[in-house]
Amino acid sequence: MIGSLRIGILAVVLALSGVGPGGTADKDVLLMATTTSTDATGFLDALAPKVRKTLGIDLRWVATGTGKALELGKRCDVDMVLVHAPRAEKDFVKAGYGIDRRRLMYNDFVLVGPPGDPAFVKGTNIQEALRRLVGAKAGFVSRGDDSGTHMKERELWQAAGIDNFGSLPGYVETGQGMMATLDVAVQRRAYTLTDRATLAKFLDNPQRAASLAILVEGSTELLNRYSIITVNPEKCPKVKTSAAKRFTDWMTAPEGQASIESFRVSGKPIFFPDAEGPQ
Repeated sequence: MIGSLRIGILAVVLALSGVGPGGTADKDVLLMATTTSTDATGFLDALAPKVRKTLGIDLRWVATGTGKALELGKRCDVDMVLVHAPRAEKDFVKAGYGIDRRRLMYNDFVLVGPPGDPAFVKGTNIQEALRRLVGAKAGFVSRGDDSGTHMKERELWQAAGIDNFGSLPGYVETGQGMMATLDVAVQRRAYTLTDRATLAKFLDNPQRAASLAILVEGSTELLNRYSIITVNPEKCPKVKTSAAKRFTDWMTAPEGQASIESFRVSGKPIFFPDAEGPQ
């Protein structure tokens, strides 16, 4: 069953990328489960040709929330994961599902909302901002999908002393990715937590440019770190550990880090190099 799931996922990914039977040898394909932000921003589309040219590896990916990405790793459906939820990542490795976890890059989370800011949260810290949203009974749109952003959001509500956030008036969950959740926030004139990279891509559309404003940003608790982890071959014998290591070593070396630093949306960097050794 595990093997058939992996083959099925790979077949779908190859089909969506326009690669037919015989187009790419399976041994050259590295399959990765990744967060939606690295996909929606176009980062992986820009990275993949460099990986193919430099390493001879065809990088393919399934974009989903971090929670689901880690589940794909546990089920042996992918070779590695690129995710952004440090606590969940550590649990994944501690439980024996992952090896060679390395920090890769970072950006940050921001609280966004209507430019008019009806709850008057602009300029406050994130805990105070969330408390003001509660007091104002303002709308808040959550991804609600166990993604890294959703995990961070839950942490922030709890740090603000608000444990019943899911039952608050105006609190809704989309169960979708960040781009779709931002769309819902605009439609409802509500607030939401987003990674800055996806927000930059969202606002890059002229029709959306003035639809949301960044209202809270800049604190260390809003730091958003991304790591790559190879799935443990002891649990998943079909994992391509050699290709995964070559990719990981390259991404954390100067050339791979330069690929992160050079990627732009609207002329601005949205991911920043953050490599360090195995954790």
